[in-house]
Amino acid sequence: MFGVVPKSIWSKVNSADERNMCTWAMRCMLIEYENRLVLVDTGIGNKQDEKFFGHYYLHGDHSLDKSLGDLGFSRDDITDVFLTHLHFDHCGGAIQWNKDKTGFEPAFRNAEYWSNKRHWHWATEPNAREKASFLKENILPIEESGQLNYIHVEDDTRYTSELLPGFKALVVNGHTDAQMLPVIECKGKTIVFCADLLPSSGHIPLAWVMGYDTRPLLTLSEKEEFLNEAVDNDYLLFFEHDAYHELGSLKRTEKGVRLDNTYSFREVFE
Repeated sequence: MFGVVPKSIWSKVNSADERNMCTWAMRCMLIEYENRLVLVDTGIGNKQDEKFFGHYYLHGDHSLDKSLGDLGFSRDDITDVFLTHLHFDHCGGAIQWNKDKTGFEPAFRNAEYWSNKRHWHWATEPNAREKASFLKENILPIEESGQLNYIHVEDDTRYTSELLPGFKALVVNGHTDAQMLPVIECKGKTIVFCADLLPSSGHIPLAWVMGYDTRPLLTLSEKEEFLNEAVDNDYLLFFEHDAYHELGSLKRTEKGVRLDNTYSFREVFE
């Protein structure tokens, strides 16, 4: 998760247990419009076998269904599922077993699913490096259901057009090709769902790039451009994988852009 950063340094940010494993979140975002309910990413899901889950040691009391229920919603209320990219920890919950476990079906039967053609092609014809992260059972049933929609992304696209008022996406390519980071205007603030460009608050320093990234030098330059833009415009960053911090703000220091403060959603919006 920390690439070339030595454990003696990164362990101060997110310490490892006796198995050398760190705790991470798979935090999704729910956005309520007047007549739409948009879910950004879906977590890992629960349909993989025991061997698969043996690698990740899922733990804790949180689940997507419980979180939706706490807000008075269910899966059937979701109108749109926006997938930042198609790695299993971001889209696994988009598809579930059918009732008799003979096949797969969308977990959100009333929703439109959103990806882009560039990333869809990248995921369905994967390179050897990412093949283990693009699981066909998470991806192909979305297309087969007829619920798949594409956002237009060209090779030179930096920001997509708006999916909904106040909702567009920043396109980055270092982690995986054509990853989309939602940029959301809400109550006078701009929130950026950082997905795997900045998976946690600990990944803000430029050299802290995940070993998973296919083009780490590109990630580094994308981070630098984004962080300068974010600090200039007072963006709030949403950390999908940070187990301890939901939102963060930035500041400039002698060492570059760094984390300023962290917040919960309730602190900012209630």
